[in-house]
Amino acid sequence: MRIHGFHHLYQFRLKQSTKPFIARGAQITRCMYCRVAESLCLCAHQPDINTRVAAMLIVSENEVFKPSNTGRLIADTIKDTSVFQWHRTEPCADMLAQLADEKYAPVLVFPATSVEEKAKVVTASSFVADDKIPLLVFIDGSWREARRIYRKSAYLQSLPMMSITPDTVSDYIMRKSENEQYLATAEVASLILQEIGEPQAANALHYWFNAFKETYLMTKSRGVADDSRPQLSLYLQWKKRFTSIEAHRT
Repeated sequence: MRIHGFHHLYQFRLKQSTKPFIARGAQITRCMYCRVAESLCLCAHQPDINTRVAAMLIVSENEVFKPSNTGRLIADTIKDTSVFQWHRTEPCADMLAQLADEKYAPVLVFPATSVEEKAKVVTASSFVADDKIPLLVFIDGSWREARRIYRKSAYLQSLPMMSITPDTVSDYIMRKSENEQYLATAEVASLILQEIGEPQAANALHYWFNAFKETYLMTKSRGVADDSRPQLSLYLQWKKRFTSIEAHRT
């Protein structure tokens, strides 16, 4: 299993905490990496693919502690993912440096709702340049938190935007959103990856998200769980096909 930036931020925040973060299901003994019950741990199945894109997660105050978080699934899938804690008055210098780095083409993945925001929306072809690495920037938090972070972060408001308007609402039922039309962070990332020409990464994240959602709900369930884990089976079938195709290419 690959340890990435989200795991490091989680451990850092744990060391800083003066009191435990009490989430639903706090009595469950969870894996510290995939955050489902240890008996259902998914870590051995983490995606292992290469992409031509990078990602950045800007995480709201307590999002890193929430077992239902899906931003970590992006870091599971896109190896070049940096993860930063959001601070209103003292943005991380490393984060600002990466956004300004000439080797990247940063774009904020965020639902544009106002006229001003819609004017910043770009298409994939307009920002994906051969000589630059597309850097997909996600605000990882609830819709209310993400809006607040965007309003209070001038460095985000200066970025071009990609805005997803899905045909169907989210089926992410682990944590109810204040606005049901918005997708989970991992769902949005999967759609964006498809749009910018990364279909294998998009598929990996789609199947991985469904496997995580299924396992997370099994962790929460007080009834009889479906031990067959069909979504995990679908993910593993996809992973086997992908590995076979890659082996033939080499």
